[in-house]
Amino acid sequence: MKVGIDQIAYYIPKVVLTIDEFAKTKELEVDKLKLGLGLYKMALMDVHEDTATMCANALHKLFNNSDLNPKDIGRIYLGTESSLDGAKPTATYATELVEQQLEGKFGKDSLRNCDVLDATFACIGGVDLLQNSLDYIRANPTKKAIVIAGDYAKYALNSTGEYTQGAGVVALLLSANPSIMTVENSWGVATKSEHDFFKPRRYYSKKDVAIETTKAEVEIFTDEPVFDGQFSNKCYQDRIREAYFNLKEQKNTTGALFQDWNSLIFHLPYSFHGRRIFTEIYALEKGYKLGEIDKDVLKDISKTDEYKTFLKDKIMPAEKASSEVGNLYTASIFMALLSTLKVAEEENKDISGKTFGFIAYGSGSKAKVFEGIIEDTWKEKIKTIPLFESLKDRTEIDFETYEKLHNKSLKTSINTPKNEFVLKSLERENPNQLGARYYEFVK
Repeated sequence: MKVGIDQIAYYIPKVVLTIDEFAKTKELEVDKLKLGLGLYKMALMDVHEDTATMCANALHKLFNNSDLNPKDIGRIYLGTESSLDGAKPTATYATELVEQQLEGKFGKDSLRNCDVLDATFACIGGVDLLQNSLDYIRANPTKKAIVIAGDYAKYALNSTGEYTQGAGVVALLLSANPSIMTVENSWGVATKSEHDFFKPRRYYSKKDVAIETTKAEVEIFTDEPVFDGQFSNKCYQDRIREAYFNLKEQKNTTGALFQDWNSLIFHLPYSFHGRRIFTEIYALEKGYKLGEIDKDVLKDISKTDEYKTFLKDKIMPAEKASSEVGNLYTASIFMALLSTLKVAEEENKDISGKTFGFIAYGSGSKAKVFEGIIEDTWKEKIKTIPLFESLKDRTEIDFETYEKLHNKSLKTSINTPKNEFVLKSLERENPNQLGARYYEFVK
């Protein structure tokens, strides 16, 4: 039985900071960011947005575009590292908001019997839930599942990760006999505990924090990670190599596994990361030994006509959307998939029956490598998704506005909300509801 992706929906915030504006203010060489890393724009959440509103907007699109009956949905699972609470799943907010909008067509509480869950493993959490939910459908072939991957990548001002920020959500409808892509049931996996990127609880003495408390220490959470960029790149490279050859061993493939792949779909912390990080595996498949590979070897390989052709044909289509939105953490790999499909549709490429290779990574650290086969009906579903057109219709802001947005000192939304979910208020007085979040749909 085939199981896989039957429909895709997405949500990208409509506020954007261009790399030109960022580089000008920071006095950086813009071509190094554009031509070196593939960075052009970073999507940013508006004042009225958070993880729940973005996820609800993508989920709502998925229902509207798929003519889904809520009774057919067995689970709605969210992979994110941008949760809004330490206990209450962000998916509960998103599901409830969409359920309210479905009431007129399907009645009250139409998603009441749907299983809802958040899962976190840095940027690979959505892929973990994809694998889990495909197994669910194999066991329950009359049911469908929805996997949402959604995050905002926020780094400290003046940090080395600041120019890779982004925000967005991709929602996948999974089913038996899918219309877009069948996911093969072989998964290469590699896991090792590392501190390459993480969001720890920080502790401060109470005298250093300007609040009254009876505690000796004050625990503070921030969305901005502790990270080591070069070490994280090394972890990414090591884990994907281990997972790639783990899958190759499972499939008992003698030649280069990637030769069978029409496209390579990476998790992209920045647009050009996949093309840079894959050269090691490329070299190993060409006969190099691991101990022989150094920076000069990788550099020489990347300059060959063969690798440039490989890059143009199999990697670049996935990079197109990433350049326009920045790092989406869990959603990045699925946005790379959607980007590749849209490029193929717009260029009228025949990819039916072709195999895509997926290379997923999450800091901490884990990689999964797996394959998907494109179905004959893929184009009918993809042609209705206006990805690149919608990315042109966004509001560019200046650096001063960006800093206010980053510091949460901006109190008025940049764009007037329309046909979307918004954060209405946070409970700050009732001690039994302190911190509760309230939302509404703005027509």
